[in-house]
Amino acid sequence: MNSQMVLTKGQEALWLLLMVSAPVLAAVLVVGLLVSIFQAITQIHEATLSFVPKLLAAMLVFALAGPWMLSTLVDYIRRTIESIPSLVL
Repeated sequence: MNSQMVLTKGQEALWLLLMVSAPVLAAVLVVGLLVSIFQAITQIHEATLSFVPKLLAAMLVFALAGPWMLSTLVDYIRRTIESIPSLVL
């Protein structure tokens, strides 16, 4: 196993991490922006008003995209484990 293979595996892992986390991060970002605009307009600055909608949005995204996220991670782990014998030689 040379350094190029290590860098390739690391790059694949980081790309997978970005791809799997993007739906949750995007949903929380959009909800946070909307709540911030609402708070600025109404001048209501309640901490739970910004936390609860983000939590609900993250739970909704996990419920909808969770199976895809899990299957993507399991496929990556399976491919990585199956490639161990070829990496050792």
